[in-house]
Amino acid sequence: MPRLAVSYALAAFVAMQVSAAFAQSNPAYPHEQPDLHALAAAPDETQLRNTITTLVEFGTRHTLSDTMSKTRGIGAARRWVHSRFEALSHECGGCLEVVTPSETVTGKRIPKPTEVMDIVAIKRGSSDPQRVILVTGHLDSRVSDVMDATSDAPGANDDASGVAALMEAARLLSKQDNRATLVFAALSGEEQGLYGGKVLADYAKAHGWRVEADLNNDIIGNSRGENGASDSTSVRVFSEGTRSTETPDEAKIRNYAGGEVDSPSRNVARYMASLADQYLPDFHVRMIYRTDRYGRGGDQVPFLEEGYPAVRVTESHEDYTHQHQTLRTDHGITYGDTINGIDFRYLARVTALNTITMAAMARAPAPPTQVGIRGAVATDTTLKWQKVAGAASYRVHWRDTTAPQWQYSRIVGDVDQTVLKDVVIDDWFFGVSAVSNDGYESPVEFPGVAGSFEPLTPKKTAQ
Repeated sequence: MPRLAVSYALAAFVAMQVSAAFAQSNPAYPHEQPDLHALAAAPDETQLRNTITTLVEFGTRHTLSDTMSKTRGIGAARRWVHSRFEALSHECGGCLEVVTPSETVTGKRIPKPTEVMDIVAIKRGSSDPQRVILVTGHLDSRVSDVMDATSDAPGANDDASGVAALMEAARLLSKQDNRATLVFAALSGEEQGLYGGKVLADYAKAHGWRVEADLNNDIIGNSRGENGASDSTSVRVFSEGTRSTETPDEAKIRNYAGGEVDSPSRNVARYMASLADQYLPDFHVRMIYRTDRYGRGGDQVPFLEEGYPAVRVTESHEDYTHQHQTLRTDHGITYGDTINGIDFRYLARVTALNTITMAAMARAPAPPTQVGIRGAVATDTTLKWQKVAGAASYRVHWRDTTAPQWQYSRIVGDVDQTVLKDVVIDDWFFGVSAVSNDGYESPVEFPGVAGSFEPLTPKKTAQ
């Protein structure tokens, strides 16, 4: 090896050792968390299989199906999920509060007034209970005719897989510490018009929740697509680019200064991708720059419409012969969403991603607030922010304007502003995250309204 190359390699090695030593000697610095490594390996395929098997056995879980039967229909399924949450709460000494927010609705796909009920388990945060991280999946199922409430609709992947994942996350996290509140929610009414998501978003708003993220899991259990493509090592995370609640004045500022790819939801997706890289070496996140699949929607949308950060988690390759299909065989093709289409090893990895994301966010401080930036006609960039409870340090981030992930960062200590010398504001995108004393880090917040994790009123303007 040439002498110059050896020198560079040695310098890089020394820098890595210094950085590691600094992290170990400074608790308020992001670092590897053994608890997250343990959670990444913890999801139990048997638990996931048992949940999906039970939900499939209810025959149909259509939103308009029977609510009185003990063995069939949406009512029986809701009561079973409720009983499972209650059992988990009993095992952790009553740590889960189980609530059933509901609304009576009518609509294009709900012709008669119908109660749409969500089954929700809440684990209150120990130090910041109004800050809330949710994981959601929808309990209802359907066949080809969206109004058919009587035919068997197993809904194994769409979306018993999402419900199984959130219930397994509840089992794993119910006995662990969380500084922010964790919410595990099995929603109804998704197939009839995203009603369950709206019910829960309304409940969050009415109870003053500061929603940091909704991780909506919908169709997450299959690793093989209809076209034969197979991928058991990645999952798609969809996130909106600009905030759904953006006003025309805010759009003008964002259109000029940037922020099209830095909504809080997009930075939640980046956070999940980073965690996957760190704690799931056999699994990675494919960030999709879109609110949902083309022309389709999910229960994250009502949260976005209320100004809450939310993403959709969905398998990498979908098999449309197993979605919204009446059970049948036609020209040698078997249609229907049965349990045979579930890859439980894959589902366990997606569950792990959700679990470590919830744990990491709930143990970290909230993202800093009121992040502002200045540096016009200067060679330095100044970032400022308001401190948040539980933060022992802050980290500033920057990246090329065309880079998907944050590339550079610097710990700046327990301060509320910093100057990046010789980093020109015109050439980069910037953000700030908060770090707890034990090294848990929040998602990054982009400056101004475009990146704010706070629910915004029309009067707020960019910093």
